[in-house]
Amino acid sequence: MAKKENQVANAPATDLSAGNAERYRLRKQYTEEVVPALIKRFGYKNINEVPRLEKIVLNMGLGDCKDNSKSLQLAVEELKQIAGQKPVITKARKSVANFKVREGMNVGAKVTLRGTRMYDFLDKFISIALPRVRDFRGISAKSFDGRGNYAIGVKEQLIFPEIEFDKVEKVRGFDICIVTTAKTDEEARELLKLMGMPFAK
Repeated sequence: MAKKENQVANAPATDLSAGNAERYRLRKQYTEEVVPALIKRFGYKNINEVPRLEKIVLNMGLGDCKDNSKSLQLAVEELKQIAGQKPVITKARKSVANFKVREGMNVGAKVTLRGTRMYDFLDKFISIALPRVRDFRGISAKSFDGRGNYAIGVKEQLIFPEIEFDKVEKVRGFDICIVTTAKTDEEARELLKLMGMPFAK
C-alpha cells in the first residue's frame, strides 16, 4: 500500500489529468505550494521537518441506538459513505449503570483515514461540506491540543454530499480529529490554513 501511495505522490503531470487531477488536487497543492510556504515561514533545514498530515479520525457516538441494531447499521453505513472506508464499531470498555451501558455493548463507530483517502476527505470537507453549514463564518482556530492536532465537531451529517436527506433516519453529528506531524499548534495551524482550512478571523 505504501509503495502505491508513493507512486501516486510522484506521478508525472500526465497521470494527473481529467478525473485524477481533481482527486489528487490537495496532495499536489501540499507538495507544490504548502511545503515551500512552510519552509519560508519557519525556516526548516530538512524537508522531513516540514509538518504533514498523518491521519484523520472520524468518531461517531451511537449510544442512543445501542439497543436498536437497524439504527446502528444505518448510522454506520452513513459514516462509511462519508469516509469512503468501512468504519470499526467501538464497544464500551466498562459497564455504567446510570447510562444503561454494559461492557462490550456497541456505543459508536470510528474510521481512520490515511494516504489518498485522507486527502480526498479533507478536500471534500473544506470545499463542499463546510460551505453548506448554515450561517458559516469559519471554524475555530483554538481547537488544537498543544501537540499539533486539530479537532472539530460536525453537528449534522447532512452537509456531506453522499448523504441523501430523504434516507436519513436521524440527524447525527460526529467528531473529526486531524493528526499532523507538527510539533506546535502554530505550525499545525499554518499547515491547515495553507491547505484551505477556513479559520474564523
